[in-house]
Amino acid sequence: MRKRREGDDLVFLPLGGVGEIGMNCALYGFGPEADRKWIMVDLGITFANEFDEPGVDVIFPDLRFAESEKRNILGLIITHAHEDHFGALLDLWPRLKVPVYMTPFAHGLLEAKAEGHAGAPEIAVRRYKAGERWTLGPFEIEAINVAHSIPESNALAIRTALGTVIHTGDWKVDPTPVLGAPTDFDRLAAYGAEGVRALICDSTNAVREGISPSEREVATSLTEIIRKAPQRVAVTTFASNVGRIRAVAEAAVAADRSVVILGRAMHRAIDVATELGMFEGLPGFLGEDAYGYLPRDRVVALMTGSQGEPRAALAKVASGEHRNIALSQGDTVIFSSRTIPGNEKAVNTIQNQLATAGVHVITDRDGLVHVSGHPRRGELARMYEAVKPEVSIPVHGEAVHLNVHADFARSCGVKRAVIGGNGKMIRLAPDPAEIVDEVFAGRLFKDGRLVVLPDDSGVRERRKASFAGVIVVSLALDGKGTVAAEPEAVLVGIPSEDEVGKDFEDVVVDAAEQTMAGLPKAKRRDLDLVADAVKRSVRAAVAERWGKKPIVEVIVHEVD
Repeated sequence: MRKRREGDDLVFLPLGGVGEIGMNCALYGFGPEADRKWIMVDLGITFANEFDEPGVDVIFPDLRFAESEKRNILGLIITHAHEDHFGALLDLWPRLKVPVYMTPFAHGLLEAKAEGHAGAPEIAVRRYKAGERWTLGPFEIEAINVAHSIPESNALAIRTALGTVIHTGDWKVDPTPVLGAPTDFDRLAAYGAEGVRALICDSTNAVREGISPSEREVATSLTEIIRKAPQRVAVTTFASNVGRIRAVAEAAVAADRSVVILGRAMHRAIDVATELGMFEGLPGFLGEDAYGYLPRDRVVALMTGSQGEPRAALAKVASGEHRNIALSQGDTVIFSSRTIPGNEKAVNTIQNQLATAGVHVITDRDGLVHVSGHPRRGELARMYEAVKPEVSIPVHGEAVHLNVHADFARSCGVKRAVIGGNGKMIRLAPDPAEIVDEVFAGRLFKDGRLVVLPDDSGVRERRKASFAGVIVVSLALDGKGTVAAEPEAVLVGIPSEDEVGKDFEDVVVDAAEQTMAGLPKAKRRDLDLVADAVKRSVRAAVAERWGKKPIVEVIVHEVD
């Protein structure tokens, strides 16, 4: 670690994950403004909203600032393998091409994802484990084990000449996790005793009192439910929650049942975890072909689709479209997960399909079948007691979470809490800790095979089309402005008739013809003017009879 020099600053710059839950990506910078070295922590995604971003697959942080500084970025450290922390790597790493540090489990999932990713880059990954330390320029980094809902999650202690920062990543207390060790408060407290300048901390559950139940408590509850179930049991959960998968497998053993796996993501996570020894002592998992010959009271089907994804295994099972798996009256489905905001409609649809078929549906409203991987206020209090930071920076939360967390940090004796936002650069040291600059921090849309800016995606037009339809009018004019053929129209998403029974296609054609007839022949030679005039008249005619303004496109053909 180099010594402090005149003009050095230690700054924190989130490019995603602050003011929102998801798309986590942050930069830490050290040095004078003109010669600052950076490390990046996490590079995640967020999921598109069907209403706001129709057709978009996922959303990435816009890295234009990081790209402008990529020669000064010394490394990218992935804290854990949740999609909102590492899901953008394959698409965005080629823009940076910096060294990547991640755990064996995260690396295994990345390699498995790359197999199904067209044009996946070859990323040279340097693996690390909790307890390891390494140096990147002016930063000394130590990975500290934390409990979470995925294996090998880590907080980072980032030591510099201006002080130490603890970046918690996603964490909870959990004294009895199903997999891995509890959060290492001894190591965190050791840093606290030395002196911690700033704590950059998870805010997801800052509005909730108390302490989250342990994964072992969930495992006990699942065991009891599966043991009592009279017929088939299906459990749906996040594929990355390997501890939960192990808990389901242990419950199946206790009930003398076999576990059948459904879903590509579930297979992928289990294969990686198996290679790393995370399922030692358990019988092997079975493929879906085994489902048909197992007795109904001797099977547990573990499947993807807890968020209502239409192409996932559970959606196909619920709709009766799965080729190998069916559920019927008397069977049980356990949703061992939390419904992500925005997915409620899709999840409710599946649950209603199951209930209609006589399947017993169990969610976290009915029993302890899921627990969050993020800290409530009682757990946050323990973190502040251990670390004793001078400055608190709430992250990983929406505005309400950040504000509540900041107030709570002050109540724990923290001298200063700074609420930032994506693109807002916070000086952590020297004093005073405050927002000192702002850079661009936007979003990129993954739309099919393309990664595009929102304004270039066509999403705005898709959204409008979903509300008011599209009309395309085709006109033919000769070089003198004479109409060469009757207008033709294609209407998509438009009602067939207006309230008095007039065909909307006739409305469109009539409006186009009347507009053409009203234009002097000299003006008809200006094809752009013609197209604009017809567009306005068609939109107005349809709006008068329907009350909505569709997207109207006019194509003018010049013929000989």
